[in-house]
Amino acid sequence: MNRGIQAKLKEITDKLSDILEQDTDEQVMVFTDHKVLMDLCGQINLLLLDRQKMKADFRKQEIASKKMLSNISHDIKTPLTVILGYLEIMRLSNYEDTTLQKVEAKAKQVMELIDQFFTLAKLEAGDKNIEMTKLNINELCKENVLSYYELLMQKDFTVDIAIPEQTIFVQGDKESINRILCNLLTNAIRYGSDGKYIGLFLREDLDFVYIDIIDKGKGIEKQFAASVFERLYTMEDSRNRSIQGNGLGLTIARNLARQMGGDILLQSEPKVQTSFTVKLRKYLELSYNC
Repeated sequence: MNRGIQAKLKEITDKLSDILEQDTDEQVMVFTDHKVLMDLCGQINLLLLDRQKMKADFRKQEIASKKMLSNISHDIKTPLTVILGYLEIMRLSNYEDTTLQKVEAKAKQVMELIDQFFTLAKLEAGDKNIEMTKLNINELCKENVLSYYELLMQKDFTVDIAIPEQTIFVQGDKESINRILCNLLTNAIRYGSDGKYIGLFLREDLDFVYIDIIDKGKGIEKQFAASVFERLYTMEDSRNRSIQGNGLGLTIARNLARQMGGDILLQSEPKVQTSFTVKLRKYLELSYNC
């Protein structure tokens, strides 16, 4: 009898372990006529039901908070847009005042920050429309690098670009890919300025396309590598106003990449080379043999 009870207890333990490890909504089902074991299973299942309810409530609250953040961001953007409009009218009317220029610059910074919060809130709430189409990634890479070329020359950067002559197509959302490249290039210029180098390399394999954006600045220590994609995380030197960031750009970039079935990978050897790699799904033409 003791052996039978021990076997049933092990069965209960293994089943409970599987439920917790795989995070399923199953219950512990053990066939036995032993009253104590039946009561034990009943109490375990009551706890599992409470756990399921807590998980469901948490998901609802999480979705509600993300939607609330999205709505708040939108509501704040509206008056700021009006303020910026009036400031622009004053500037165009030749109203010369350094205070006015500073106010306009700060208002634009706040607007940019709110826009990033708004974008991230929509992404996390599932409200962002991602339209997957066939895109020429060669052209998108060239256009994004060229938009920074004048700034890079002013800062005396060495620019290294390797884009294949053969056209490569990806399956993705054009606006999202442009935003990813913009965020990563801005990040490389901001934090990699010490190295005076920026590189963009486009490559592919059978299923994916990879865009490596490389700088040779201070880099990222291994213990901080996983944190750079977290919301509002900024490197220690971001306190320096000349390179200040808001800690949302990389979070948004990775979120966008993952929603398109890709990812962003990071490799960094401090003071040698830092590489952010955008991984995107290749557009594959379907062919049928008759």
